[in-house]
Amino acid sequence: MGSIGTEDLQRTEKPTFPGEANTLEYAKSLDSKDHLRLFRQQFTIPSKSNIKATKAVKQEQSDDPCIYFCGNSLGLQPRAVPEFIQTQLDTWSTIGVHGHFRQLEDSPLSQWQLLAEHAAARCAPIVGAATSEVAIMGTLTMNLHLLMASFYLPTATKNKIILDWKAFPSDHFAIESQIRGHGYNPDDAMTMIGPEEGEYEVSTESILKVIDENASTAALILLPGIQYYTGQLFDIKTITTYAQSKGLTVGWDLAHAAGNVPLQLHDWNVDFAAWCTYKYMNAGPGSIAGLYVHERHGTVDYSQDAQKPVFRHRLSGWYGGDQAGRMNMDNHFRPSPGASGYQVSNPSVIDLASLCGALSVFNQTSMSSLRLKSVSITAYLEFLLLSNTNASTRAFRIITPSNHEARGTQLSILLKPGRLETLMEMLDEAGIVVDKRKPNVIRVAPVPLYNTYEEVWRFVRIFKKALERCE
Repeated sequence: MGSIGTEDLQRTEKPTFPGEANTLEYAKSLDSKDHLRLFRQQFTIPSKSNIKATKAVKQEQSDDPCIYFCGNSLGLQPRAVPEFIQTQLDTWSTIGVHGHFRQLEDSPLSQWQLLAEHAAARCAPIVGAATSEVAIMGTLTMNLHLLMASFYLPTATKNKIILDWKAFPSDHFAIESQIRGHGYNPDDAMTMIGPEEGEYEVSTESILKVIDENASTAALILLPGIQYYTGQLFDIKTITTYAQSKGLTVGWDLAHAAGNVPLQLHDWNVDFAAWCTYKYMNAGPGSIAGLYVHERHGTVDYSQDAQKPVFRHRLSGWYGGDQAGRMNMDNHFRPSPGASGYQVSNPSVIDLASLCGALSVFNQTSMSSLRLKSVSITAYLEFLLLSNTNASTRAFRIITPSNHEARGTQLSILLKPGRLETLMEMLDEAGIVVDKRKPNVIRVAPVPLYNTYEEVWRFVRIFKKALERCE
């Protein structure tokens, strides 16, 4: 299920590079062979001057674009997005409320009432799910709350949630508040998985050990598909299967995984998952999010009573109601089958238009094709960073796993103390955008849809010059 076969997942081999790979000419040769190179034309790349702007400006046509390695935080704007948004604005201005139910000829957007389902169908292959298992709604943390309201069902003896030792703060806060809301103490009911002292990678074996140790007292395990700080990709299939065998419900925050690495949520039997769309899916800052609910949790059974369907508890709202009766306004909740039955309110059509515009580009390729370049370009970044250095003298450490099967496109680089600000100043001056996590980490994400090998080479050159200046 999804855009690639299970047997292809993560099977792409990590390339090796010859000595002459540390040259601009070699980087350009890789770009000339890049099977995704034409996608870059479908994105607006900020110019070096615009990226430093301190007042509102319009995007300029420039032969001197910035180097943008921050798609793990916010993806660049696809050129299709403003076109789709303008279409939505034109629809609203010309036919008003009729946009909810009227399909317009020559429009890339469906009628508003069906637009969320349209977006879900295009997101489903990206996460390896059936269309009915995906809903496009809300925002990431809100969706995690809604999902936990349905899937975190603590008892006096089983009330713990197993989570990441360095969970993104919003996830941590959401889990903490869910536990409190059920009357339990987070100090007792939050169990952290984490690395060995002085390390950053969390082994699958250690996670399974934590599951064993807490199986009798834990109700839920909720982990990131990719750890935002280190960039580690967890073994979702193995962890899910093992945790479920011990009686735990399993959820995943895929903020840094969706659109970054191949996923097969249905085939891996994941209970639920949530993700944002503003990183690798490029739908814009704070854009509408997505969630997944396995089909077994989305069934609606009318066999006992046609007026009183049996379904999994969730926080309900009218937009989760079956479309056939949604507008009857009779206050009898009959949820839509599948993930759409977890919807609460009508979604923002502006947000959906932006996402549909972004997906119109993303869906021109596949996760297997993106993965092929991702493995290669991130390996090239790693090669250049480590070339002509050794572990005892270099002023940094790559804390993302070197094993390509345990990472996506992001590399997290831990600097020796006192170097972060100098490095960021030089990168800013050169028009290079990366993400920093104080006190000493930068995250670098060459995105396969729009980044180039030449950009990787130029970044590493500035990076090493900055570190030399700090000596």
